[in-house]
Parts: sequence; structure tokens; C-alpha cells
Amino acid sequence: MDYSGFDALTFDCYGTLIDWERGILAALPAGLDADEALAAFAQLESELEAGPYLRYREVLARCYDGLAERFALPAPGREAFADSVGDWPAFPDSPAALARLKERFKLGVITNCDDDLFARSNARLDVEFDWVITAQQVGAYKPSTRGFEEAFARIEVPRERILHVAQSLFHDHVTAKRLGLSTVWIDRRGGRAGGATPAAEAKPDATFSDMASFAAEATKR
Repeated sequence: MDYSGFDALTFDCYGTLIDWERGILAALPAGLDADEALAAFAQLESELEAGPYLRYREVLARCYDGLAERFALPAPGREAFADSVGDWPAFPDSPAALARLKERFKLGVITNCDDDLFARSNARLDVEFDWVITAQQVGAYKPSTRGFEEAFARIEVPRERILHVAQSLFHDHVTAKRLGLSTVWIDRRGGRAGGATPAAEAKPDATFSDMASFAAEATKR
């Protein structure tokens, strides 16, 4: 790709910049099968987010209820799980990669999260985004188009000069491509199926294994 053709980068946060799978598992009781727990979470979360809008804290609390039923988890853990987003770690390469990219591009984030929870994650990323669009602000979760449409309204850049960068094919790439965006897939799972996102088919314009390699390529002179 010719990255000189873009003025703004928009990012998914959880799974791309923040290691939500590690964070989710750390917030659950020890001893669960990781693949089974993440697959169950993916199903529960996507079903809840497709229904009437709920704050993300409530989505997570209800996900915990579903996981508790499936895996016999203790009921008192639901509130701690709902609040755990702020403890989910950043991928080690995310802060430096974002800092490098910000020297050349305007940066935005389109995230399936509440404002206050994302603010705690943003502190771990150590970057000031030019635009922050949350599910709370638009009343809908990706793969809904509403977060992307809000981004188009705020970002005073032609759509063809915006590049969307994300890990989730399901939440991000399918919708972004349908809306005519160029996309980069940060394949954090290294091509392995499963994880905390449902399966989906999409054709990103470029693929990188991590943010560091993407940032290095996108900022070449």
C-alpha cells in the first residue's frame, strides 16, 4: 500500500491495541479452558451487542452471567468483571507504534466501549487521539455502521484518505470495507481461528502481525 495516500488512521482498540483476550482471561477464575472461555465470551458479547443498546459495563456483566452459567463460576464476580476493562493490558508494542504514527497521521479510535472505561485504557496507550468515538456516544456497537458514520462526520478528510486499522474481521473489516474504507488487519492471533471475536470473512488491503511492523511500514520515507 502507498500510505502517503492517507491523512487519518482510525483504530479499533480492544484486540488491536489492548490485549483484551489476556485481560478477559485474567478477570475470570483460574482453571478455565482458555479457548472455550473466549469462544463463549465471543458468542455472548456479540449477541448482547446486537440487541437493544446497553452500556458496555452491563454487556460485560451479562457476559459474566452467561459464563457463570456455562462454567459454574461464582456469582459475586460479575461486577469485578464488568469493571476489569481498565486493567486489560496494552500490547507491548502499541504505545510506541501509536507515537510513531502520530508524527505522520491524525489518529482516531472507533471503540465498542463506554467513555469512562476507554479513558482508562487510553491511559495505558499514552497517546492523545484526535478523535474518540465510543459505542456509548453513538448508542450502538460495531459491526453496526453508526460508529463509522460518526467518524466520517467528525473527520474532515475524504473517506478515501482514511485508513481503518483493526484486528477483528467481524467487528471492523466487514463493515469498513462495505463503507468503502481501505483497511489494515493487525492479525494478533497469527492466523489462528477462535478467540474473543466471532468468525467472519473479509479482505483487508494489507496484513501485519503487530502494530510495530505496521507502524514501521506506514512511516517509511
